[in-house]
Amino acid sequence: MTHDDNDVHDVRELLGLRTIAAKTVVTAYVATFALVAWSTNPPGGGWFEFAAWIVVSIGAVGLIGVPGDPLAAPAAAYLTLSGPIAVNLIFVVVPVPIDGLLQLWPLAASTAIYTYMCVRGRTVWAWIGMAAVLASCMLWAARTGQSAAYGLSMSAINLAPLLMATFFAWTIRPAAREIFALRQETTLRIAAEAADTAVLDERDAQLTRLDDLARPLLERITDADPLTGQERLDCQLLEAHLRDTLRAPTLAVPHIAAEARSARTRGVEVVLLDDHALDTAPDEIRDRVITAAVDALTRARSGTLTIRILPPGRDVLATIVHSTRDDIVRLEYDPDGQPLAPRI
Repeated sequence: MTHDDNDVHDVRELLGLRTIAAKTVVTAYVATFALVAWSTNPPGGGWFEFAAWIVVSIGAVGLIGVPGDPLAAPAAAYLTLSGPIAVNLIFVVVPVPIDGLLQLWPLAASTAIYTYMCVRGRTVWAWIGMAAVLASCMLWAARTGQSAAYGLSMSAINLAPLLMATFFAWTIRPAAREIFALRQETTLRIAAEAADTAVLDERDAQLTRLDDLARPLLERITDADPLTGQERLDCQLLEAHLRDTLRAPTLAVPHIAAEARSARTRGVEVVLLDDHALDTAPDEIRDRVITAAVDALTRARSGTLTIRILPPGRDVLATIVHSTRDDIVRLEYDPDGQPLAPRI
């Protein structure tokens, strides 16, 4: 998926509210009601019609644009109020009696918003908004001498789509939760399988490397002839290298392995330790520490050279300690891999 992981539980994904088709529908909604507002505009009512159109258009865009499931409370509050606000703006300018129901276009516009609010998990808020719209119609009709019953009759038809949307929401949202749960379970299973595969691949790679390194010497050991001095040294160097790969996997890179072997051949006791501070470090920091370790191994001619990666969260990332018969030199590296003042 190309969206953020938090969107796994966003119902917009399931209903396709992020698709080009959804944006096309919203565009058509905005354009349609712009045309209706313009065509039914009474004399002197342009600004009120425009304001009502802006209110419902923002609501329509918010329905597909605002993230989260259920819809965030501030967005839900705006959508709830958009209906009565738009309707009352129109009531200021429509003639009494009206020439046609199309002049009350905010009723249809707000009904569309409320139906999708149900899908977005705000069914109660949608019904509150619809109740406010019906009450506004009844008050307007009563105030203009047309009776509250007339106001209810001309707006109650909009209850049918909202009832269907409520039923749809009660049906689809539990199914959506199950789909999201299955999707999450599938994602976790795939991740676990990928991790298992990576472990098996790494094990196979380690076994292959071990076979390449150890098999020749093991076959030589099984021979009847005694080992030569060089072969004994090769066994010691191999044992030290295998120990390094176990105790300091981060430092078990070709450059360090080669220089450690050379240093041990010269009689230097090399100790590599890894407490994992480099595990998540950026490549440039890792490269600085590895370069410093290679340089120390190259310069060592005797004594004991200990290269250690410290635990995460320390002020010191790594230390290199070279102990000889004459002195002890300690080098420390900060979390950026930069050398600190040497301690002698």
